[in-house]
Amino acid sequence: MDFFYYILALVLTGIGIGFTTGLLGVGGGFLLVPILFFLLQSIGIDSTIAIRLSFGTSLAIILFTAISSAYGHYRKNQVEVKAAIYFGISGFLGSLIGGYAATQMPEDILRLIFGFIILFVAIQLLFFKESPDDRAKKEKIVLFLFFGLLAGLAAGLVGIGGGIIIIPAMVMIMGYTMKQASGTSSAVIIITSLGGVISYVYHGLQVSGLPPYSLGYVNLLQFLIIIIFSIPLAQVGAWAAHKFPDRILRYILVGLQLYIALKMLGVFDWLGLPL
Repeated sequence: MDFFYYILALVLTGIGIGFTTGLLGVGGGFLLVPILFFLLQSIGIDSTIAIRLSFGTSLAIILFTAISSAYGHYRKNQVEVKAAIYFGISGFLGSLIGGYAATQMPEDILRLIFGFIILFVAIQLLFFKESPDDRAKKEKIVLFLFFGLLAGLAAGLVGIGGGIIIIPAMVMIMGYTMKQASGTSSAVIIITSLGGVISYVYHGLQVSGLPPYSLGYVNLLQFLIIIIFSIPLAQVGAWAAHKFPDRILRYILVGLQLYIALKMLGVFDWLGLPL
């Protein structure tokens, strides 16, 4: 790929990821990972190194974008602080473990895990029937810690912030609204992505074959270009989130998840579709 188009792709990715993070509170990793993976492959990086770099760089970008997004949601009083703290405690531990596991696994297995996790969550959200906003919330610490751990493992293992675990859990199981779940998730993502970044940097320091400007499994060139555009757009997305009904936000999230899951699983290639 020509260097100009490579940079342009990163700029457009930053714009899209920032807005998506603010709008849906999911971190944007389910979009970032496949985009970064295919871009790295296009410049000749080995697929196994490319997928790990995609995970690590994705988490580094998500960390800073989520800070911007969480601030926007907090100003709208849509961050459940108690829930975020407990989610974050176990989520940080889970992301450290997941990050280590991912550096030991082959590329094709990681792609399948990534695709199936997102596909499962998308199907659950698609068929979920909404309840009234005034339903009783299940604010149990054991639930926060359990789903925080799952979110952290997903974050570290496949380079996502963990929002695709946190949001369905809060909406479908714990009784929160979509807006409350999105806001709280954006705060939790800060913690889960931090643990994952530490793991990917540490385990990639002595690896050969990394592209220039890489710190372990985090590519600083991709990180800087995308973050410049994603941070301000996260504020725009957080503002837009409060203009949409919960149902619309959920369908947007499901649609994006289904497309990325099928893409990473190779379904479109198998069907011969140019998607």
